[in-house]
Amino acid sequence: MKARAGDENGSAIISEAARQSRSAGRASCRRGGESDVTVAIMDSRTLVREALIAAFAMVEGGVAGVEFADLDEWQIAGSEMDISAVLLGIGDRRADDPALIEDLQTLARDHPGLPVIVMGEQQEPGHVLKILSLGARGYVPANVSLEVAIGALHLAIAGGVFVPADILMEAGQLDRDEAGTTKPPFDLTDRQAAVAEGVAQGKPNKIIAYELNLSESTVKVHIRVIMKKMQARNRTEVAFKLHSIRRPAGTGSTTK
Repeated sequence: MKARAGDENGSAIISEAARQSRSAGRASCRRGGESDVTVAIMDSRTLVREALIAAFAMVEGGVAGVEFADLDEWQIAGSEMDISAVLLGIGDRRADDPALIEDLQTLARDHPGLPVIVMGEQQEPGHVLKILSLGARGYVPANVSLEVAIGALHLAIAGGVFVPADILMEAGQLDRDEAGTTKPPFDLTDRQAAVAEGVAQGKPNKIIAYELNLSESTVKVHIRVIMKKMQARNRTEVAFKLHSIRRPAGTGSTTK
């Protein structure tokens, strides 16, 4: 019996040591990398969280990640941390998921100045637009590169909104189909129209490049072609001409 008691005590000691080791391991992987930008990674999938933290830590000039299983865990354990943004992983959940809607509304209500970027597998324009309407500052499909994901985070932190170019173009095509296959103005291509829209909104080339998943040099080439097609001498004229063709529709309802 003494030997059994000893075995039980020994097992208890080993179990406690294992529990503490697991807790220490979990705490040590909560944070990864050293950076001025710290992102709270919220995802129910442990492998996704840890993979993102490791990937972010390997990229020079990237972001530091702090991982949480969900919003509740972050609010309990880390909501007072100095967080630059939230990366919310939703897997294949859709924008009409009640729990997802509640999470986004809670973040928007309780942390209005904190950019939230959603990472998911769905890529339908309607799904993405619904996510953005709930307060997210960007949507990152799971099939984008690490560089694009980091760019999306930096863009959202800087005040922009990130949506991949293919989703933007698909949404634009749907709008044109509903409007009777209206083509972009000034004989612009879809990509040129997207770049021109960024110029009209006063966005710098770097932000346009991030949003459309282009290089800055490619954006510059597009802008030169756009100015030639629109017979504009500079970015200001591009913006003016785009706004001017929309003005009649926008001012008609306000005319007295």
